[in-house]
Amino acid sequence: MAELIDQKYPEQIAHLRENYGFTQTHANALVMYSRGSNSSKRFATPAKYFQSLDPAQAKTIKAMFSAITTKYPELKLVIAWNQPMLTFGKHYVFGVSAAKKHISFAPWSTDVIEKFTAKLKDYDVKKKTISVSNDWKVDEKLLQAMVKARLLEIEELTNS
Repeated sequence: MAELIDQKYPEQIAHLRENYGFTQTHANALVMYSRGSNSSKRFATPAKYFQSLDPAQAKTIKAMFSAITTKYPELKLVIAWNQPMLTFGKHYVFGVSAAKKHISFAPWSTDVIEKFTAKLKDYDVKKKTISVSNDWKVDEKLLQAMVKARLLEIEELTNS
């Protein structure tokens, strides 16, 4: 963002979308944050985030995080970009976003999504996210396997 400081808002958004594959929402969040916006701090805690959701969505998302953190208790649940995320050190591992009619989740890696293409054939898969219904029966093994792949990716990054 420091390199884009002199560009106008639309140019910054376009740059992030075209060069880094950001969605409009994520590009907006980063640009606004880099410009000093405080609106990025809507939820102080994951609990506050869950309180803002429809109960069915909250139940599904909590089950998703529980499936992951049961197997990987070293991961930390945080709020980033007003969304709940699991982190390992300074690295994002898994994130969730709730929309009105669906829940999207992301393993923070297009390589992980590509690796699981066959297992994701029944889902709405975008470049960086996977969408499921609000009442999705959580596929614990799928989530755990995706997180394992992401953690291995992070390990490779930190060891190189």
